Amino acid sequence: MLQVLRRSVDLAGFPEEVYQILSKPERVLMVSIPVRMDNGKLVVFEGYRVQHNSALGPYKGGIRFHPEVDLETDMALALGMTLKNSLNGLPYGGGK
Repeated sequence: MLQVLRRSVDLAGFPEEVYQILSKPERVLMVSIPVRMDNGKLVVFEGYRVQHNSALGPYKGGIRFHPEVDLETDMALALGMTLKNSLNGLPYGGGK
């Protein structure tokens, strides 16, 4: 996703600052939740909330529940939400 952002910024002739701002999320929340399962085994579940950019408004993005969710993917999806909302003229930032 960052390669797409880089190419888009370059093709549009935007200043380097635009890439620097959009290439990293504003905030990332990571949580670890220990759960004692019915069989007595302790399992630690990880969760992420990526708040990418709020320049146009509050963060907007869906929730993903899947055992293979990882932070890198959620960061890319949050960037995608920022771009999708802005290109559609919606007053929202991106999050996931």
